[in-house]
Amino acid sequence: MSLINLRNLGITLSSPLFSGLNLSVNAGDRIGIVAANGRGKSTLLKCIAGALDASEGEITRSRGLTIGMVEQNVPPALMQASFREAVLQALPADQIDSESWRADVALEGMEVPEELRERPLAALSGGWQRLALIARAWVTEPDALLLDEPTNHLDLAKIALLEDWLNALPRDMPVILSSHDRAFLDTVTNRTLFLRPENSQAFSLPYARARAALNEADAADAKRYERDIKTADQLRRQAAKLKNIGINSGSDLLVVKTKQLKERAEKLEDAARPAHLERSAGAIRLANRGTHAKVLVTLEDAAVTTPDGTLLFKTGKQFICQGDRIVLLGRNGTGKTRLVTMLRRAIADPSVTIGGIKATPTLILGYGDQSLADLDDRQTPHETIIHRFDIGDQKARSLLAGIGITVEMQARPVAELSGGQKARLGLLALRLREPNFYLLDEPTNHLDIDGQEALESELMAHQASGLLVSHDRSFVRAVGTRFWVIDKKKLIEVEGPEEFFAASRS
Repeated sequence: MSLINLRNLGITLSSPLFSGLNLSVNAGDRIGIVAANGRGKSTLLKCIAGALDASEGEITRSRGLTIGMVEQNVPPALMQASFREAVLQALPADQIDSESWRADVALEGMEVPEELRERPLAALSGGWQRLALIARAWVTEPDALLLDEPTNHLDLAKIALLEDWLNALPRDMPVILSSHDRAFLDTVTNRTLFLRPENSQAFSLPYARARAALNEADAADAKRYERDIKTADQLRRQAAKLKNIGINSGSDLLVVKTKQLKERAEKLEDAARPAHLERSAGAIRLANRGTHAKVLVTLEDAAVTTPDGTLLFKTGKQFICQGDRIVLLGRNGTGKTRLVTMLRRAIADPSVTIGGIKATPTLILGYGDQSLADLDDRQTPHETIIHRFDIGDQKARSLLAGIGITVEMQARPVAELSGGQKARLGLLALRLREPNFYLLDEPTNHLDIDGQEALESELMAHQASGLLVSHDRSFVRAVGTRFWVIDKKKLIEVEGPEEFFAASRS
């Protein structure tokens, strides 16, 4: 039975986000919405929830259907409320006293530790804030659930918790979610909507299989495009010949025929452009300067500690060699970021050994962190590039346009960029340094799926060397050549990441 129907739905802001969208949401559907950053996923969810009116088309919902909506950000008014209070406040005011047990059930379902339940949301991590928003939606007992980027800020353990929680929901409850986490989409969805400005495509398949089906459809679309463009070219050549004959002979009939051929060519060209050639969110490119050194970094049983000197783990004798893309795995708080910091210091000053870490002098570091702290929010993107690199004004503008930052946005402060735009700006700065060693801490956090896949392709195409920290299982599987796990205060090399991923669920 169809619970929500979208008919010819469209949203146009400065340009169409999507148009002519038709979708039926049935009991038991778990729909993943996939699109590039800023292409309408959040807008579509708000339309379905009734919080926003579409530019065209209509949405019908079953009589009495209630919808729980989880947006990306915590409302500022909730930040000082405790975890439990924030969930309670989602209930109608006249039910808070008598129905407070529902909040406790929701907190238990999210496995929220007792000691966190009375802490203000402002004092909790982004991951726990995200789970608080989900608990707020769930406590109202909705008939359908909408989730906007629910895995943002979650570590692997919390993603696993969320996956299990979603898969344990009543089987007939429809869930619609947007996400850039490919492994998450494969685990919790059974349908996939690829949202496009025109000709959005829906498949009754989870993400990976739907993406394969989409690629086949796009390939067929591309062949049709090439065929139609060739036909249009032939029509234009015929029109040009007839025009010359018509002028020389004075034939009105040939003039009319020429016009008809031109119109047919124009119609073919207008209709031909395939959906997968829509404007890009911005290209991602990397560089690799190369080095003749075989061993790039040596770790001589380095001790990784907290700022007050408490031991987190010891590395043992380890080497990072040319061509290695080592993925560092470990639960939050085990010392991953501390080791990354030590590696940065060692590469910055290869003349000394930093806490048992020695880098070869020929290393040129390409560093990127999950908070994009290397970017100054007060500078413009244009200033960010021309102040750091010896390139001209026009070259800088061309590079920024190539990563999807318009001329208008190039003159605004970095603070006004979206997370995806900031990530692409950070990766452009990384590329212009021409590093030969990459140190990347959660590099896919702000990238859409196209950006993630482009980054993966660039790292592998350039045979990049380095150490990576990531919670993105698809990214880890794609780019890792070696895997280190922090376990029981030791750094251990393992064959692959799957055992660690499985352990994160327990």
